[in-house]
Amino acid sequence: METGLLHTHSFLRWVILLLLLVAVFRHLTAGDRVFNLTDRRVGLFLLISADLMLLIGIYQWAFGKTWGLISLKERGFREVMRDDAARFFAVEHFVGMIVAIIMIHIGRSYAKRTISDSLKHKRSLLFYGLALLIILVFIPWPFRLVGAGRGWF
Repeated sequence: METGLLHTHSFLRWVILLLLLVAVFRHLTAGDRVFNLTDRRVGLFLLISADLMLLIGIYQWAFGKTWGLISLKERGFREVMRDDAARFFAVEHFVGMIVAIIMIHIGRSYAKRTISDSLKHKRSLLFYGLALLIILVFIPWPFRLVGAGRGWF
């Protein structure tokens, strides 16, 4: 089950990145366009995917056999903080992704407010762009030391 969840978690990364790119592009090129149903749906699908990813990630962090809470319990906080890979998965990845998902929630919340369409686009762009940047930084990419040996999927 752990391997299946890890693959699902890795696959959802691509869904979220694609939806974030679509959302950022739509809001970046919006100009004076009305905040339409497609903008709302992209934000909603992004939010659902991110929340599903969060639930899987929290389960992996709390009950996984390798990283996360088990690492903190077995090795202690001080020991985990000294190990780059353990620190990344136990603390940095976890906290960074929660912050990114909060940014996605804030960006989505502007779609429901009664403010001008131009302001909706600008604020959604800001928060979705921040979420995209944070996610790109805290993903364990295969070319990074913490992601070495991991595949692209």
